[in-house]
Amino acid sequence: MTRELQIVGGAEVGSHTGRWWSVVDPATGEAVGEVPWGDAGDAALALDAAAAAWPAWARRTAYERGAVLERAADILRDRVEAYARRTTEESGKPLAQSRGEWAGAPNYLRFAAEEARRLGGRWVPARAPGRRIDVTWQPLGVVGVITAWNFPVYNINRAVSSALAAGCCAVVRPSEYTPRSALDYTRALIDAGLPPGVLNVITGEAHPIGQALLDDPRCRKLAFTGSTRVGRLLMEGAARTVTRLALELGGNAPVLVFPDVADVDGLARAAVTARHRNCGQVCIAPQRFYVHSSIYERFVAAMAAAIRDEVVGPGLDPRTTVGPLIRREQRERVDDIVRRSLAAGATAVVGGRPIDGPGFFYAPTLLRDAPADAPIWREEVFGPVTPVQAFETAEEALALANATEYGLAAYLWTSDLRTAMRVSERLEFGMIGVNDWYPVTAEAPFGGFKQSGLGRESGLEGVHEYVEVKTRYFGGLE
Repeated sequence: MTRELQIVGGAEVGSHTGRWWSVVDPATGEAVGEVPWGDAGDAALALDAAAAAWPAWARRTAYERGAVLERAADILRDRVEAYARRTTEESGKPLAQSRGEWAGAPNYLRFAAEEARRLGGRWVPARAPGRRIDVTWQPLGVVGVITAWNFPVYNINRAVSSALAAGCCAVVRPSEYTPRSALDYTRALIDAGLPPGVLNVITGEAHPIGQALLDDPRCRKLAFTGSTRVGRLLMEGAARTVTRLALELGGNAPVLVFPDVADVDGLARAAVTARHRNCGQVCIAPQRFYVHSSIYERFVAAMAAAIRDEVVGPGLDPRTTVGPLIRREQRERVDDIVRRSLAAGATAVVGGRPIDGPGFFYAPTLLRDAPADAPIWREEVFGPVTPVQAFETAEEALALANATEYGLAAYLWTSDLRTAMRVSERLEFGMIGVNDWYPVTAEAPFGGFKQSGLGRESGLEGVHEYVEVKTRYFGGLE
């Protein structure tokens, strides 16, 4: 078991607290490494480094910054295999999924680099003949990034790629459960020529570090990925300092399956694969299934068969399709939701219990006949549990889908273009997958409605989140 250090000002450093945190493999419950357990003092040092590096990084042209990000993309591409294994060790997800996460990271760096080169501004026609007006975009400054454990590379990369491309510097606090992925990512950027202090990673206790980032006026923005509860607390804190926020919070994605789908059995199998990605610990995971009554029984039977075929085990085992939950407390939470839903009247078609043995495994579960007020419909499960319910009309399906405080992602499956257009327009969610299970890409914005968050990451919109708009007025020119 090795100890790894924080990265501050381009150097690897310990925490001034002298404390350490054990990183645990959720498939075994055993420690695989240690990282410093820092606090607000570490955040202050990282902010010092970022603030010192920012003027020079912001003055670099978009082409120079982009060249660094593109070199980093090449390095990440070459290190996928080594980095993926370490991500699986600390997150538990199957190795193929870790490979996919690292293999997709270069796309975000390249796109952000390209888009930053197009931040050219515009002229505004003036009413007076002796006046000129232009609008330009300037880097926001130093930003803080606090991310979740479920996608330890993607969650950081989508924010950092846009921020660095736009000319900002960053202080990242990764989840304590998956810190090594963040350190690997940062080392790749440093190896690509990123100047010291432009990207800093500190590991430690979330609350004091987050509070330090909010309280320091040098931190112009905080990007957070996590729960809605913590997002609310950050909004309260940001009100004191008027710190800009980007919040990617919870989700409870509905899936509407209409009777005209081409292949009911094939769709059900694909739905199980999408639902169980990262053991269901995905904020945009398809969670609540509403299936037209005419194909309901067939769909449920096909899902049950596909779930029984899943292989639960350690992520490093090539046979595994469903890995462990991230920690014991998460498994207990998932089991509590299932137990309360069963007590309310749901029926477990498959699964419905934790799996004995080392690690934090939960049996892939299919529930049917849960009443409308059962927890399985209302709460974000974040586990391999799927509830299914029949509907009769599109109006009924839409009412069920929109009856949530969340609004991140939603899915619908139909062969009718009119249904696809009409229903997708009325779904109250930021991202809609129409005959598509994976509505995520570097080229398009990621974000939600309602209590699923604020702002957008990725795409053109993501780059614009990291710039300030400046308007200049030139008078007396005639």
